[in-house]
Amino acid sequence: MPYTLHRGDALTALATIPDSSVDALSTDPPYNSGGRTSCDRTGRSARVKYTSAEAEHDLANFPGENRDQRSYGVWLTSLLTESYRATVESGTALVFTDYRQLPTTTDALQAAGWTWRGIASWRKPVSRPQNDRRLKQPCAYIVWGTKGQGDANRNPVHLPGLYTASQPRKDRLQITQKPVDAMQELVKICPPGGTVLDPFTGSGTTGVAALREGRKFVGIELSDHYADIAERLLQGALTQGDFELAGPER
Repeated sequence: MPYTLHRGDALTALATIPDSSVDALSTDPPYNSGGRTSCDRTGRSARVKYTSAEAEHDLANFPGENRDQRSYGVWLTSLLTESYRATVESGTALVFTDYRQLPTTTDALQAAGWTWRGIASWRKPVSRPQNDRRLKQPCAYIVWGTKGQGDANRNPVHLPGLYTASQPRKDRLQITQKPVDAMQELVKICPPGGTVLDPFTGSGTTGVAALREGRKFVGIELSDHYADIAERLLQGALTQGDFELAGPER
């Protein structure tokens, strides 16, 4: 089977994944962000934080979005440490974050043992304006690193550091869903035929991208609601040559 989807807590499930069994980590963890104060970050749901009042959808919340800043840093370091153990030598990590959590994410990556290599950006052409008319924040960031020195000969690709793509809008399946076309480019950092790990699978975009690009996939998802959606889309990626990522929510 070219993919495995674990249901449950990310740290608990990661502990069951064998050492050096995946080639790349590509994940979008809960940011525990979305506010200027601790109360804003810990007292509001993911839907309130990351969707506008005018949003034309009623998507389910996802758990794990209410840690305070210090516990978030410890938790993310633990998660990236387990992912480091599960990744082969010279493997790669890609971790999405926002501008508020960018410093914590780069710290956690390095504390977990990864060698920090840089930051890529995902620019969203359509992004929410700021209430106080400041500069917009149209980018999410991808902190990336390697386990050890890295080996360019193992997977000789040259990927851009800037991706411009809109979030799915019509028939969107998850609050922070990433565009599958951008993810198909990012998973190429994993060697062909290799395995991509995502401990926060959500609706399955990274897994679908990996399968489309000839990679295998190991995912973990805590929410049964989103795991069901991911399972359906991953099965679809195996059985259809071309299909729409977004579809009716069940």
